[in-house]
Amino acid sequence: MTDLKLIHRGKVREMYYVDEKHLLMVATDQISAFDVVFKELVPDKGRVLTAMTMWWGQYLSDVAKTHLVSVDPSDFPTEAQRDEWRGRAVLVRKAEMLPLECIVRGYITGSAWKEYTEVGTMHGTALRVGLLEAEELDEPVFTPSTKASEGHDVNISYEEAVQLVGKDLAERAQKISIESYKKAAAHAAERGVIIADTKFELGLVDGELVIADELLTPDSSRFWPAENWSPGATPMSLDKQPVRDATEATGWNKTPPAPPLSVETINETRERYVTAYERITGKMFSDWMGLV
Repeated sequence: MTDLKLIHRGKVREMYYVDEKHLLMVATDQISAFDVVFKELVPDKGRVLTAMTMWWGQYLSDVAKTHLVSVDPSDFPTEAQRDEWRGRAVLVRKAEMLPLECIVRGYITGSAWKEYTEVGTMHGTALRVGLLEAEELDEPVFTPSTKASEGHDVNISYEEAVQLVGKDLAERAQKISIESYKKAAAHAAERGVIIADTKFELGLVDGELVIADELLTPDSSRFWPAENWSPGATPMSLDKQPVRDATEATGWNKTPPAPPLSVETINETRERYVTAYERITGKMFSDWMGLV
């Protein structure tokens, strides 16, 4: 299909070699849940992820640099200027990635809520008594996890992150992640969206720590419509929640192969991804590259 060398294929992204300093990152329409990839595609999902990543990269440029270079096909190698990649491919700088998922939590939900209800901690750190599900935390908290090549990531403490990457890199990663989250969350709140938590991936480019991979997308974040939020229960999310709900309802054991997704689930998922993009950015997704 292309003369570019494929160097990595993840759950929803492919990375191609461009030159010694650059890669081409292509977001597909595949969707995963519980670390399992489904056969069915969600139309335009890859373009939503790319559009949001590029938008956030510009918005947060005064807080942190990224490895993003260009989404314009004219900046790509000739063999990468393919119609099906328009709006889903990004030229990026090659980064030496940290072996961490840099998670920031502003609200207690998901695995953090489960840990809190069991032992009163979040990533091993004690929290105040009496928190409700989906309640806002007193301050956003940096809660790293391992980056597993297979299976599930494992939540770790900040001290364990220091052991993995060293004190200097851990401190820099924490600062970039929390400052980026705070600015993004403040903007989203003005647009009626709560960013409950998000996952950053950071890497070194010429010795500088930058944000790499996707950035504040429905795949890497929990977006809650503010009008649906109330402490005590987790609200609907503008992400892959329809996939999680539909497949859990079948009694699936969350191991491959994944059960088939209905047309209704696929359409609802696409709608939520598009809604997240449009509410947060104020732009029409139909105007994005590759759709017009």
